[in-house]
Amino acid sequence: MPSPYRAIFATPGTKGFTGAGIIGRLPLAMVGIGVLTMITELGGSYGLAGALTGTIALSAAAVGPQISRLVDQYGQRRVLRPATLITVAAVTGLLVAAANGWPSWTLFPFAVFAGCVPSVGSMVRARWTALFRDTPQLHTAYSFESIVDELCFIVGPPLAATLSAGWFPEAGPVVALVCLLTGVWWLTALTATEPKPHPHEEHTDRSSALRSPGLQVLVATFVATGAIFGSVDVSTLAFAEEQGSKSLGGVFLAVWAFGSCLAGIVFGLLHFKGRAEPRWLLGISAMAVSMIPLLLAGNLPFLAVALFVSGLAIAPTMITTMALIEAHVPHAKLTEGMTWISTGLAVGIALGSFVTGLVVDAAGAQTGYVVSITAGIAAAAVGFAGYRRLQRPAQGEEPATDGDGDSTAAQHGTDRVA
Repeated sequence: MPSPYRAIFATPGTKGFTGAGIIGRLPLAMVGIGVLTMITELGGSYGLAGALTGTIALSAAAVGPQISRLVDQYGQRRVLRPATLITVAAVTGLLVAAANGWPSWTLFPFAVFAGCVPSVGSMVRARWTALFRDTPQLHTAYSFESIVDELCFIVGPPLAATLSAGWFPEAGPVVALVCLLTGVWWLTALTATEPKPHPHEEHTDRSSALRSPGLQVLVATFVATGAIFGSVDVSTLAFAEEQGSKSLGGVFLAVWAFGSCLAGIVFGLLHFKGRAEPRWLLGISAMAVSMIPLLLAGNLPFLAVALFVSGLAIAPTMITTMALIEAHVPHAKLTEGMTWISTGLAVGIALGSFVTGLVVDAAGAQTGYVVSITAGIAAAAVGFAGYRRLQRPAQGEEPATDGDGDSTAAQHGTDRVA
């Protein structure tokens, strides 16, 4: 590893919770495609499979922030283990119902409760924040976490699909459950690095982290960003199929994720001066502009190059977003705040996938990238419209100033490396 990454792992406990976090978050990338492959392998329709995966995603988007809010209040161990057991029981019920040919409607209650899956990535980022708050190492840690996210989405979907298609239909979701149980139990056993909970007291602010004006802007922007992701996924798979290379669709999406992963590695090695907000807005705008070449791609090689270039804007923008959350959400609500970003992405992915599917059916795969460009423009528009809100400190905290008089309340993470 380059020296900045080696430096963060010199702190005791970091290797343990990182390993647990990698195993525990891999199911997030496996469950959707695993359930989809399982249903189709068992003879179900793509419509049923898509409806089930969408139900799981939307349930997780609704329940995830509430679980993280309880984590902020009671601690990771007390909340994550029961939530994980609910998820395991629900997915197990889904597998049993599907394997035994139960009526389709019986699958959906299990899918709803499967959404109790905790946001392991947010839990790990909260541990990094507790260790490195207000230090340059936090930027490097956030960068590393974005790299891990991309690697999980490179490895997870093809692994789940291969297991379910090549071993037995339920294999993908079963392995995902084993990873979830292992990762969460390992993570919650590492109490030395667990962030201190903030129990509610008589005068404690019990409002949601989403009341933060800055977080509202970030979440709204990432709903549109999620629509980019969902749209590109559907359009790319459909385009590969139209070109007679359906099996390569997943490879092209992996190229997209690889571009993001590579950018995240480099971004973590850089030191920045100045505020994070302009850098975040530049990243959102770059993501929007990078959608244009996808619409112009007339063949698969051109599409691969366009996807790789497009991916370069993703991880740096995500890293800067996490730094802004740490700046604009009170410390006692940090885990909840990070999970709201995942919620925004999940909602956006669901919407983007649905709309793009309709467009592709009506006008062809390449036209689906029009939805990607539209979502990118929407993300940039929300970012510009809400820019002033991002310059406010976290609720109940006064902005500090550095030697130049700049506010540092909005300069955590990427901006403290100066």
